[in-house]
Amino acid sequence: MQKKKYRLLLEPAFRSQILGRTVYRIQALIDFSDVKAGDIGGYVESEENLSHEGDAWIYNDAAVIEGGFVCDDAKVSDKAVVRGDGYVYENARVFGEADIAGTAEIYGNAKVYGKAFVCGISHVCGSAEVYEEARILLGYIIAEAKVHGKIEVNDEAEISYADLS
Repeated sequence: MQKKKYRLLLEPAFRSQILGRTVYRIQALIDFSDVKAGDIGGYVESEENLSHEGDAWIYNDAAVIEGGFVCDDAKVSDKAVVRGDGYVYENARVFGEADIAGTAEIYGNAKVYGKAFVCGISHVCGSAEVYEEARILLGYIIAEAKVHGKIEVNDEAEISYADLS
C-alpha cells in the first residue's frame, strides 16, 4: 500500500472557494524535496488533484481543481490555477497567476508563469516558457521556445526554438 505524502485540511479555517469550487489546503505528512512534514501547501478540490508519489507539490495560494492533476516532480505555486483536465507533470513549473485549463499539458522542464493562460488541446514542453500575458489556445510550444507579451497562439501552431512576443 502506498504511503500518503499529504492530507487535506478539512477544517473551515483551511477551506476556501476558488472559481466556485470548494477547495482544501494540503498538509505534508512526510519530508520530500523542499517540503517538510507539517508544511501547509496550496489548495486542491480532492486527492484526485495531486499525486502521492514523486515530489509534486502545490505551494502558496495555488489551486488545482476539477480534473486538474499534478504529478511526478512538478510544482504549482503562487496564485496559479490548474483546472479542467489540465495536467502538469515531469519537472514542469506553473507559477505567478498562470491559468492552465481545458486539456492543456505542461511537462518536461517547461515553465508557465506571470498571467499566462494555456488551454484547449495545448502542450508546453521541453524547456519552453510561456509567460507575461501570453495566451495559448490551441498550440504546441516545444523545445526552447519562449512565448510572452500579449501574444495569442492558436490554430494548432507549433512553436519551437523561437522567441515570440
